[in-house]
Amino acid sequence: MDFTLSAEQILLRDAVRQHCQEQYRFHERLAILRRPEGFSREHWRSYARLGWLGVTLPEDVGGFAGSLVDLVLIMKEFGRALVLEPFLSCAVLAAQAVNAAGNKQQRQHLLSAMVKGELLLALAHFEMESRGDVQFITTRATRTANGGFLLSGRKSLVLGGGIADQFVLSARSYGGPHDWEGISLFLVPANAPGLVRRGFRTVDGGNAAELEFTRLEVEATALLGEEGCAAGAIQQAVDHAIISLCAEAVGAMDKVVTVTRDYMKTRRAYGTTLSTLQALQHRLADMLVELELSRSMLYRALAGAANPDWQARRKALSAAKALIGRSGRFVGSQGIQLHGGIGMSDEYIIGHLFKRLAVIEALFGNSDFHLSQMFEDTDIHAKKTPAHSESVELTVLTPAEK
Repeated sequence: MDFTLSAEQILLRDAVRQHCQEQYRFHERLAILRRPEGFSREHWRSYARLGWLGVTLPEDVGGFAGSLVDLVLIMKEFGRALVLEPFLSCAVLAAQAVNAAGNKQQRQHLLSAMVKGELLLALAHFEMESRGDVQFITTRATRTANGGFLLSGRKSLVLGGGIADQFVLSARSYGGPHDWEGISLFLVPANAPGLVRRGFRTVDGGNAAELEFTRLEVEATALLGEEGCAAGAIQQAVDHAIISLCAEAVGAMDKVVTVTRDYMKTRRAYGTTLSTLQALQHRLADMLVELELSRSMLYRALAGAANPDWQARRKALSAAKALIGRSGRFVGSQGIQLHGGIGMSDEYIIGHLFKRLAVIEALFGNSDFHLSQMFEDTDIHAKKTPAHSESVELTVLTPAEK
């Protein structure tokens, strides 16, 4: 894989970095964090004007048909700045699910509005018992006499759910809780009768919600794509989200190392600066080693995402998520310890970086879950996932191919 960025990708990276440095400084982030919604709609509209919301979406819905590399460049800079806007939940997770599952009319209607910053979508898929298993669904969808559907179930930790205008909600039309077949996606307005939404803030200041619905009735037009065939689309959306999270974690770790290094150069103790103490130098070196390992695993995940073998793709993504998750917690905790008491202050950036890294490690399956996925027996897993899932793959264009 060619790791050299193209001229366009360098311009994209520099534009995102400049925006974050000039308009998303830490004290400004603190002010945004204290708002009722927990994010800035002004910044969200700026992302839309700059084209970042549709960077990986096709041109027919207003996107720029970029690659995963472009998405990674954005997420790394967002990780450094601890961006609070629902980019991951809306422009990656929900958008990719709609793009993969919806028909032409549905895609153009929903994604065009999302790319313009006019519509906030959230994917309501994971349940309390799923623990990272994408196929696990107990929410039921039952046909009604008029051709619509009755939805019954609960969804937990819906990212961006507290501020979403509409939900892309998964439910099982037929089959058992772990079956690949039978999963459908439905478009449900946030104010739909029978839908109970409980919004809350995550420990890192992000927005999420729990959904509960019993006999929630939707029309036949709410079904995205074909009934019972949405598992591949959901898996593709989650794969994009995992790579995005890995990139965000690398950016956040890079920020932790930089801030800690600068602090150690100025903080004095025992008549000298902390940077001259060899034991503390070793700890900072360990942090740098974990950062570089994580960066390499991110490259491996990008290369693995283009692999036509779905088993190899899954293992590459799980390997990256497992290592980067653990490295993120290590780097964040070391950064707090090297700062001492100020590292525990809510008015200082290190604690916020650690909280975000801890949440990233837990999302879409923690490190232990993804380690188990890597060493899961291939024959058993093959029985769970039909062969036609090989057609669902991520496309990564390296600069040389572009």
